[in-house]
Amino acid sequence: MSVRVRFAPSPTGEPHIGNVRTVVFNWLFARKMGGQFILRIEDTDRVRYQPETIPVIMEGLRWLGLDWDEGPGLEELKRAGVENAEAYAVGGPYGPYIQSERLPLYKQVAEELIAAGWAYRCNCTPERLEEVRQAQRARGQPPMYDRHCRYLPPDAISPDEPHVIRLKVPLTGRTVFQDVIRGEVVFENAGIDDQVLLKSDGFPTYHLAVVVDDHSMKVTHVIRGDDWVPSTPKHVLLYQALGWEMPVFCHVPLVTMPGGKKLAKRAGATSITEFRKQGYLAEALLNFLALLGWAPGEGETQEIFSREELIERFDLYRVNRAPAAFSYDKLDWMNGVYIRSLSSDELLERLLPFWQEAGLVPVPCPPETRAVLRRIVPLIQERIKHLTDVVEMTDFFFVDIAPPSAEQLLAQGLDAEKAREVLRRTRAVLADVPEFSEEAIEPSLRALVEELGLSNRQVFGLIRIATTGKAVSPPLFGTLSILGRERVLARLEAAERQLM
Repeated sequence: MSVRVRFAPSPTGEPHIGNVRTVVFNWLFARKMGGQFILRIEDTDRVRYQPETIPVIMEGLRWLGLDWDEGPGLEELKRAGVENAEAYAVGGPYGPYIQSERLPLYKQVAEELIAAGWAYRCNCTPERLEEVRQAQRARGQPPMYDRHCRYLPPDAISPDEPHVIRLKVPLTGRTVFQDVIRGEVVFENAGIDDQVLLKSDGFPTYHLAVVVDDHSMKVTHVIRGDDWVPSTPKHVLLYQALGWEMPVFCHVPLVTMPGGKKLAKRAGATSITEFRKQGYLAEALLNFLALLGWAPGEGETQEIFSREELIERFDLYRVNRAPAAFSYDKLDWMNGVYIRSLSSDELLERLLPFWQEAGLVPVPCPPETRAVLRRIVPLIQERIKHLTDVVEMTDFFFVDIAPPSAEQLLAQGLDAEKAREVLRRTRAVLADVPEFSEEAIEPSLRALVEELGLSNRQVFGLIRIATTGKAVSPPLFGTLSILGRERVLARLEAAERQLM
């Protein structure tokens, strides 16, 4: 059997990172099995529809490396108002891949269900439905449709008047389906609502559209969050009513915060875009998400996997039943590992947009500036966990700094007189260094520490604050070399004046 899975986001905003984890599982499974990964846009929620999020979703997937084999074609994307549609158009044999382009198909299936006795028309007003729900709540009953229109004569509601089409759920018996993770799942039909399938505006609800689309696109495995389990019996009933073969269902556990709490925002990092803005590498985020709820094997201690290794090792049947805890500490550690694994040139290219966005480096970056950046990168590669860290850690290379306050300069425990002496002697030493290189600066300053009878921490800490304005900076000797003799001497002199 050729495996076909899909990701079907609703363009009402960017997918939460917990949902993206499920997308990763779909993609890995398709690649492992040599199958197809389909991108389908479910734009049937016209109230919350935000067409501008379609390219954002696509760009996020592409950045993460989750390429799709089938998806919206060029004309579809243009009609949806997607800018730069050429960059995202893929197409495929089972399109359209945007649901609003498939309305006649949903209408046709809904009418077939009515003809087969599996659905009925309903013209209940929103006011009546709300009254029914309030009465049910007052009786302590779960709110659901009271099936008023189900018992009307077949011709009581004209196809030409405003109405919805509802699923006619069996009143007795059970609906059963097999789930890869949960095993056999059973629902009593008496507790299943007569769900709306087609709305009065001609748009389908999720329940009708997902079944019709999955069938017509020959989806073999439905891998989604287990918050969709309560909806699945409705889908099973539709497959049975239409005489269609059901896909394999796999409801993966949700992602939570440590301790089981609902996944919360941290500085807005809930989407691929936000993680990208916060300086996470795509490789690290993919690796992290793949291990959220899936383990490659018993006793396996390896945590860093290449994309190829993830594809080779992934096993849908090894996904855990328990919710997966999203640990930012773990993600930060993993991101640091990936940053350190890059070559200096690769890291420079990843960091360049962050320097440029902060206004520290011009766009385009001239060769002479790039040469300086190439010297900076090795100094910071071991010290950053996020690409964004580079801005605060290196801004003093690109802009003038205000002379540090006396309080900052005396933070190493020296009094003002001794600190002035250190700064004065340092200026003299660095002014006489024949070549202003790291190799020449380090022994000269270490010799000065010996002469002064102070500690490295006291002397080097003071020099660092005076020349960078920071208590923590990249390695001092390399930093001084990159800053250059003229700027270093000027900053040392300005700091000395602060102590007078």
